[in-house]
Amino acid sequence: MFDDINDLYQQVILDHCKQPRNFHEMPAATCSAQGHNPLCGDNLKLFLTLDGDVIKDASFVGSGCCISKASASLLTDNIKGKTKAEAEKTFEQVRDMITTGNVNGDVGKLAVFAGVHKYPARVKCAILAWHALMGALKGDAQPVSTESEQL
Repeated sequence: MFDDINDLYQQVILDHCKQPRNFHEMPAATCSAQGHNPLCGDNLKLFLTLDGDVIKDASFVGSGCCISKASASLLTDNIKGKTKAEAEKTFEQVRDMITTGNVNGDVGKLAVFAGVHKYPARVKCAILAWHALMGALKGDAQPVSTESEQL
């Protein structure tokens, strides 16, 4: 078994990095957004299929570090079936957790990113896909970047 909770977290991140879930283009997506982290070189495109206010499907493509890819993979698993408002609330919880280490609310497997706040250079890697989610939901045409003031 795992020696401690950090080993478990590391295993979840490595699993989603090596075998990302929902890693494919979605030609019939109703909205999408691109994200870029110039510090680490992460690039991704997030695809969403909305049915009214509900996120029916989500996927992503791109390249980047293990944290970035795992975050996008876990994001796509987590937001399926959520309303836009629920996804926005999850974004707020995840952003707070990644930047402070505080886990507020039921974030499930996303809690693996609570320790990222200890590594400031990795915060942008972990949050990139989440900012792309917000861009897609808002219909922003401009790619999101971890270097913009909006993040």
